[in-house]
Amino acid sequence: MPVISVPYAFNEEDLYVDLEPVSGHRLFLKCEGFNFAGSIKLKAATEMVESAERSGILTRDSILVESSSGNLGVALSMIAASKGYRFVCVTDSRCNLATRLMMQALGSQVHVVSDEHAPGGLLGARLAYLRGLCAADDRYVWLSQYTNPDNWRAHYLRTAPAIARFFPQLDVLFIGVGTTGTLMGCARWFRNWHRPVRIVAVDSVGSAIFGDPPGRRMIPGLGMSVRPPLLDEAYVDDTVHVEEADTIRTCRYLARRGFLFGGSTGTVVSGATSWLDRRGTPGLTPVAIAPDLGERYLDTIYQGNWVRALYGGEALSPPVSHDNGRTDAEEHTFDGLVP
Repeated sequence: MPVISVPYAFNEEDLYVDLEPVSGHRLFLKCEGFNFAGSIKLKAATEMVESAERSGILTRDSILVESSSGNLGVALSMIAASKGYRFVCVTDSRCNLATRLMMQALGSQVHVVSDEHAPGGLLGARLAYLRGLCAADDRYVWLSQYTNPDNWRAHYLRTAPAIARFFPQLDVLFIGVGTTGTLMGCARWFRNWHRPVRIVAVDSVGSAIFGDPPGRRMIPGLGMSVRPPLLDEAYVDDTVHVEEADTIRTCRYLARRGFLFGGSTGTVVSGATSWLDRRGTPGLTPVAIAPDLGERYLDTIYQGNWVRALYGGEALSPPVSHDNGRTDAEEHTFDGLVP
């Protein structure tokens, strides 16, 4: 086991789950949540901070600021605490309570915007608040995950090569999209690999990333209300959009098998299995990237009253496309175990 002196030095890169026994499809899930930040966002956060330090933008007197729905905010909070920076995370009302408390425990200031009717919605309100901070005090350094090339470069340097080492015969890679940093970094790397890899972007219904009108999204992590500046669709071979109710069903289904994943992961797995259902290609080697774990979603996705209030009782039923030997009747016997 490694011995580390700073928390961002540890990240388990090579853990995969074979989902075929629970999903009915040959699908390998790259688990990115095993680090002290709990998500794949640790990579982008580390790359952006260290690049800003190297360029001289970030100094001892700087105050880090960033807009985040949660996971990047936690990663930056951890790095800021370790390096001695102040950090202000600007988030919105969809951010999980556990995530906000975690950032505060790490010493960060959390500002929550709630104006859904602002130009650009909640994201627009977050960005407007950030611009105001930076205009008022030049000590604020905004890393801007939405436009910063170090966001995708982190995955070009680390995530994609790690997958290639483990799966030299990779055929399809499923990647959830938000800022599209993970998507763009991996897609760029695999474009020049020794074999063609189909890049499938998995998005949430209600997201405007690929040109659809923005709609209601209550689960943080994936999707955006605008087109991300980092996105280059020339690197994307296919897209899948997942209803949030299907995200919830998939998360809760996996939890019944002992795998407690977060909302982003539930979306990616749901999108990947639906894509594989439609294609019917059993000979493929497919990998999906799981951005996070599920502890921060215990009071939302895994809380029955929250789910019923926003999506109705049908969202608590199991996914219908999985085929691992259980019947629907057997699945429903589990429903009472989670409130």
